[in-house]
Amino acid sequence: MKNLQNQNKILYLSDIAAVDLFCGVGGLTHGLQKGGINVTAGYDFDESCRYAFEANNDGAKFLAADVSTLSSADIERHWGDAKIRVLVGCAPCQPFSKHTQKLGDKRKDSRWRLLESFARQIEELQPDIVSMENVVELSKEAVFDQFLQTLRDNGYHVDPRMTVFGPDYGLPQSRKRLVLLASKLGPISLIPPTHTPSQYHTVRKAIGDLAPLEAGEKDEKDPLHRAQKLIDINLKRMRQSTPGRTWRDWDEDLVLECHKKKNGKTYGGVYGRMQWDKPSPTMTTQFYLYGTGRFGHPEQDRAMTLREGAILQTFPQDYQFVGSEKDITFVKIGRHIGNAVPPKLGEVIGQSIIKHLKEVRV
Repeated sequence: MKNLQNQNKILYLSDIAAVDLFCGVGGLTHGLQKGGINVTAGYDFDESCRYAFEANNDGAKFLAADVSTLSSADIERHWGDAKIRVLVGCAPCQPFSKHTQKLGDKRKDSRWRLLESFARQIEELQPDIVSMENVVELSKEAVFDQFLQTLRDNGYHVDPRMTVFGPDYGLPQSRKRLVLLASKLGPISLIPPTHTPSQYHTVRKAIGDLAPLEAGEKDEKDPLHRAQKLIDINLKRMRQSTPGRTWRDWDEDLVLECHKKKNGKTYGGVYGRMQWDKPSPTMTTQFYLYGTGRFGHPEQDRAMTLREGAILQTFPQDYQFVGSEKDITFVKIGRHIGNAVPPKLGEVIGQSIIKHLKEVRV
């Protein structure tokens, strides 16, 4: 049985148990398990995430529930007799994103209160270790300051370095995220970056060997490797798009009217192609649409396929999102992939927890 050597004792990996709140299709859970953390259960309100979570994460049970209504006893039973209890989660980030901030009063969004529900569970359960991933904009909000104060009031050591740039840890996308680590056992921190700029994983390295497709086609060997159709004018726009450039290079008759207006000229990143030898942009829930970001394939005249988006999010190429091909829809699977914590980031969090447990007296 695997074990951790620390200053005093041997701690077996089976002595550690984690519960994943807001687990989605299991990106964080999958990464934690790969990093050495036993995740026993995941909670999420969205029942459609159940198949992917349980099909890809051995021993982890999916429970469809609203985290805001859970009792501490609901969660505690999944830790059993574990010596080290870990509580992790990624509260829905939409209320705190830049896009939502432009739309007005985000506090009208019911998801705004979920971070407070996470804090309540921590206060009642007193887990040994806590981790949370979210958008960096959250750090500017009063609700996050209150969350940190709850941790400190309850005796947690909080890693002061919270902003993480994905490529520094092997993600093939330019994703900047907030990653919080806190422990009752002593000071804790994320492991140092594993990659320098010259080692960054690129779009080419991630998806360059996938079968070529045209817009509207799918790979018969992989039903998730399918691309959305393009209307004729968008196909013309795509063919005039150069990797890393913008719609400003198009013929005038192809430019959208909204981009000709003063307030539309700044949106240079939409209707763009990715670059082969750089990390991709952040995968959003609509990465499969050509017009919603720089989601055009570097050389094929189409947007990203569902499988390509999943791989750029660092899901394994064989990760199963649905049980049957008839259940595949771009909207649902795109949402599942775009909302997920990249498994690679979950693995880094897991490795950081294991490193911490080797360093402290438990």
